[in-house]
Amino acid sequence: MSSQPVSPSAQADIHTLYLDHHAWLVGWLRTRLRQGDNAADLAQDTFVNILGKPERLQDLRQPRAWLSTVARALMIDRARRQRVERAYLNAVAGLPDAETPSPETQFILLETLTRIDALLDGLPPKVRSAFLLSRLEGLGYKEIAIHLGVSLRSVEGYMAKAIRHCYLATL
Repeated sequence: MSSQPVSPSAQADIHTLYLDHHAWLVGWLRTRLRQGDNAADLAQDTFVNILGKPERLQDLRQPRAWLSTVARALMIDRARRQRVERAYLNAVAGLPDAETPSPETQFILLETLTRIDALLDGLPPKVRSAFLLSRLEGLGYKEIAIHLGVSLRSVEGYMAKAIRHCYLATL
């Protein structure tokens, strides 16, 4: 959210945008999601998201296009989080009770995994795999090359690309 208070005119713009397009957005989301309740929640999340961007409303010419773009990005984020959460819960389910992390630790781990997944989003599959094999599995470049069936030089290039991507994403 923006650190500046929302001006009265921006508040009025957001209010009008909500009144004029909320029902449409819920309907648009229902056609893309399996559950109607999720559509209402995601529509609400979309409007909460735009509260932090009141300056974007000044020159808004196609509100439905903008709302659908914001909502689509939120759907992708939600799907990514659910995918990471399922994989994490499957991994934790196989642990003995004594080794199962506390709920607080599980929450922190899940948040961290979700951030890492989002950070690596957009990398080509082999680049992403090489990075994860190096950082999570502790494999050396030669082992990664064998595992991926590529040359050592390719792995070096993949790692450079992944590290550069992570660096630029954190700026």
